[in-house]
Amino acid sequence: MAAPYKDLRQFVDILRQRDDLLDIYEPVSCHLEITEITDRVSKAPRDKNKALLFHNVTQANGTKSDVPLLINALGATERMLLMVGADSYKDIQKRIEFFLKPTKPTNLLEAITLLPKLADLKNFLPRTWENNWGNTLKESAPCQEVVITDTTQPMLDKLPILTCWPDDGGPYITFGTVFVKDPATGERNVGMYRLQKYDNCTTGMHWQKHHDGNRLYENARAMGKDRLEVAVAIGCSPHITFSSAAPLPPGIDELIFAGFLHNTPVEVVKCKTIDNEVPADSEIVLEGYVLVDELRNEGPFGDHTGYYSLADDYPVFHLTAMTHRKNPMYQTTIVGKPPQEDCYMGKAIEQIFLPCVRLFVPEIVDMNLPWEGVFHNCMIVSIDKRYPGHAKKIMSSIWGFGQMMFTKYVIVVDKHVDVQNVSEVAFHVFNDTDPKRDMMFAEGPMDALDHATPMWAFGSKVGIDATKKWATEGFTREWPEELYMDDATKAAVNARFSLLFY
Repeated sequence: MAAPYKDLRQFVDILRQRDDLLDIYEPVSCHLEITEITDRVSKAPRDKNKALLFHNVTQANGTKSDVPLLINALGATERMLLMVGADSYKDIQKRIEFFLKPTKPTNLLEAITLLPKLADLKNFLPRTWENNWGNTLKESAPCQEVVITDTTQPMLDKLPILTCWPDDGGPYITFGTVFVKDPATGERNVGMYRLQKYDNCTTGMHWQKHHDGNRLYENARAMGKDRLEVAVAIGCSPHITFSSAAPLPPGIDELIFAGFLHNTPVEVVKCKTIDNEVPADSEIVLEGYVLVDELRNEGPFGDHTGYYSLADDYPVFHLTAMTHRKNPMYQTTIVGKPPQEDCYMGKAIEQIFLPCVRLFVPEIVDMNLPWEGVFHNCMIVSIDKRYPGHAKKIMSSIWGFGQMMFTKYVIVVDKHVDVQNVSEVAFHVFNDTDPKRDMMFAEGPMDALDHATPMWAFGSKVGIDATKKWATEGFTREWPEELYMDDATKAAVNARFSLLFY
């Protein structure tokens, strides 16, 4: 079933119909004020935590922007589920598990039953705007209704780009999907990287060391190329924006994954000044290039860690064009101390990709990336423990699996423990562990934004085995039974005294 929207505008309309969006017409500055408003809203009770559409945004110089600003559009579990068109993350998990199952048929009947699965996969491939039924070469894609190629005309200066926190190095584009082609293979890569605005047609390009954007940038340099063409789409359909931030395995096209989430293919259109394709329904597209031998100081930036990431040298993005829809909408986000919009995106990633993690570590029952761990500092997993030392094997597996290698703290509990209940997890960590016996230390790569490591992007990590200890693990004492009330008593109380509890 496809999600009930075609693009960002339809998504916003649905939020408005559901009373999950506030239209704000009061003048507000994109210098700090919108951050303060959004930070309060994102931390408010659910009935007050809504998407925000600012219609009267003033720039830092006091001039009014003609472009409305959308923020916190994905900042709640219900809005994330609307994004994927599902009632729960388990619905998406089941779809993913269906496609992950082995597909080698053993007889003709099984081969026939596989045909719908293979056809569905083909239907997720992106299709070009020009070749899409109902479109003609004479029609402009929505994102190219207005085309600006004269860099002396307002481009970035037209947009209400936020300065989020007081000590930020400048205004930042924070919610753009960045499209780059592998210079060797031509394969598409889509990521999400912040862009610090330097002037009307120049920004920083924050490609961190471990991310694909930086890898392709280094590949271009190694191949002797002088530049790498880049497109940045702002205000894509929410499932495309989400896919750009998802930790997909190497070789998986983010737009195919977006098509899978939405259950319809992504329509793309070729850029006007570079050899790249972008989602045709984007609100705004920045086209340009990054020179491989040019670096410029970027930062500081108030980051999702709750601290400022420090200034450093990064590549520079030069605009060659900006295209946009008529009357475009500028979508952005803020990051900082949780909860923020990115926390809900992180929780969706955690649950949607659980089947992929189980494919490599099938013993994992559930996992939780607590908001306070800002995605990469802590992972709590429950496991179906089967043999001595199993918890320590899980720790090693996690540290060897993609971007989970950055996890600073891995906590392993038994399968009956609800890892989404941090209080319950803490009960077992504090009661079921011996610090010397149950902590395993390792060293390795760490997230580049971790300010506490002794060296940049390298440091120590620890696993905590909070599972019940077995005699075969050297535990010779008797392990007591955990307290639980029997089901019959709970049922009797529910029947006779329910008004006390509801």
